[in-house]
Amino acid sequence: MDVQGTVAAGFEPVRDAFRRNFEERGERGAAVSVYRDGTKVVDLWAGAKNADSTDSADSTKNADSTEGAEGADTPWTADTAQVVRSATKGVAAAVPLLLHQRGLLDLDAPVGAYWPEFKAAGKDRVTVRQLLAHRAGVPVLDHPLTLAEAIDLDASTRAIAAQAPVWEPGTAHGYHAHTFSWLMSGLVHRVTGRTIGRFVAEEIAAPLGLELWIGLPPEETHRVGRVGEVPETEPADSPALKLRPKPSVVAAYRDPRSLTRRAFDVIETRPDENDPAYLAAELPGSAGVATARALARFYAATLGPVDGGGARLLDPETVALARTEESAGPDRVLVVGTRFGLGYMLHGAASPLLGPGSFGHPGRGGSLGFADPEAGIAFGYVTNGMRKTVTADPRAQALVRAVRSVL
Repeated sequence: MDVQGTVAAGFEPVRDAFRRNFEERGERGAAVSVYRDGTKVVDLWAGAKNADSTDSADSTKNADSTEGAEGADTPWTADTAQVVRSATKGVAAAVPLLLHQRGLLDLDAPVGAYWPEFKAAGKDRVTVRQLLAHRAGVPVLDHPLTLAEAIDLDASTRAIAAQAPVWEPGTAHGYHAHTFSWLMSGLVHRVTGRTIGRFVAEEIAAPLGLELWIGLPPEETHRVGRVGEVPETEPADSPALKLRPKPSVVAAYRDPRSLTRRAFDVIETRPDENDPAYLAAELPGSAGVATARALARFYAATLGPVDGGGARLLDPETVALARTEESAGPDRVLVVGTRFGLGYMLHGAASPLLGPGSFGHPGRGGSLGFADPEAGIAFGYVTNGMRKTVTADPRAQALVRAVRSVL
């Protein structure tokens, strides 16, 4: 496998792990980027732009023959972007934190103070803090949305505002896999008058120069690779071989009546994630598009200035809020133990990030972005090869272990 890009001296193990993902874990096309103390130290990409490539393992050899055409074996390049599924949540979570930092949003105020319709059906005391920590009790909808309704701001936020909680808000937590999109969209729109995608574009992506979108513009569609499922292979010495789903987890995903299945099935027909119309939708819980470089740079900016200039995105006090544990223990949706801060997954068995102080978010199927303030590390990984993992994808974790090994 011909890996493209650069690594700083000492970070060569990350390149080795990245290459091994292609050779032993079925990777098709992917990129990884790492910042340390605001400076980019890893920027790698390899494979095919599209997961349905007929020759992913050696797609770079076709670079000349596919110039000017979008063939099956078009290579992944430095500016290839990818849908990152729930890794979008980590970017979206920065928006209410920024609003709080600017004095525009009280984390302990009821959501209904900003969004009066949300008070319905017993949610009048749900706070912004509880909403961000997956404690609001609305991970499902009694009446799933059509795709047209799901991507319509008014229809989707009206549906979530009317939904009764399935547990008493604040008493438990459970991953709001898709409803997070409409919770964030409704709150941010009512506080700012802007859609969350527009806010991210204007207040985060543009100032930081990020190749990152919640709501992909039509002119950027050509950058995005096609996603597809890949075999779940592992090398013989992989720690991932020891990780097997518990029977209770398997049963929850199979049972259409479980909170797990209902949380992931709130859209009647699962969307085609390769459809430009879906990628153009401003769904901050699932449909963001980014390069690995952009994810890493975003998280680097939460810790301090990047590449020798500019202001940091979040104040130290806001970062402390983001990674303070708000939820921990049995997750009513994922049926495993999870830990959440304010919108961010924290280091734990379900999401083993770099270290105990890390905060970030994985995307179902592979992608991952996070920051570790103590190590000064910011990390971004994107892939077009989707696996069934919800949190701890073996490919991402192999890269995280490589980063850990050089610190």
